[in-house]
Amino acid sequence: MISKALIPVIALGGLAYVMPVTASNAAEHFVAKLHPLNADKIGTSASGEARLDIADGTLTIAIDLEGVPPGLMHLQHFHGFPDGKDAACPAAGADGNGDGYIDLIETEPASGTTMVPFHAHPATLEIPNDTYPVADKAGAAHYKQTESVSGLENALKDKFKSPVLALEKRVIYVHGVASGTNLPASVQSLPGVPAQVTLPIACGKIEKVN
Repeated sequence: MISKALIPVIALGGLAYVMPVTASNAAEHFVAKLHPLNADKIGTSASGEARLDIADGTLTIAIDLEGVPPGLMHLQHFHGFPDGKDAACPAAGADGNGDGYIDLIETEPASGTTMVPFHAHPATLEIPNDTYPVADKAGAAHYKQTESVSGLENALKDKFKSPVLALEKRVIYVHGVASGTNLPASVQSLPGVPAQVTLPIACGKIEKVN
């Protein structure tokens, strides 16, 4: 009896050859439950879910958020370690300077660096961009984009020497509060970028699902 998993049957010179279906040909599904960060300080509690599906060489990313600061464009990315270390969302103790905020720089020991942006052109790996999702007046934001897996992996190899997505080793961050938000000078950001833009407001670990 031939297993149903062994398909399709290809005729070669009159002989039947059974091609096994490998894991690499099967669709893969991943989910990240996004939980609030810095909610007690910023006045909103951001949460949501990210879904990442790989099929036929294409990655489809869908992110639904609620409770984010309304009317703003929110940067969102997956962060990770190019050397393959497993990334995690930061614990409360990540607030190393004790100012009450977990800022972008303080996430790095647990989460690594910003790797893939979720805007209109993920494979560029360019962080500055004006096509990130904008939250509506109710504080909801939605994002959906497709990208070639090989294109992403080639870009990761060129920039980070990390040739695979390794989604299960990544975490997803959502960033950003209103420009007028009063943050302590101790809240750190990237050079030349206001801390209000990069302040993490939600994080979730990517996990594989059936």
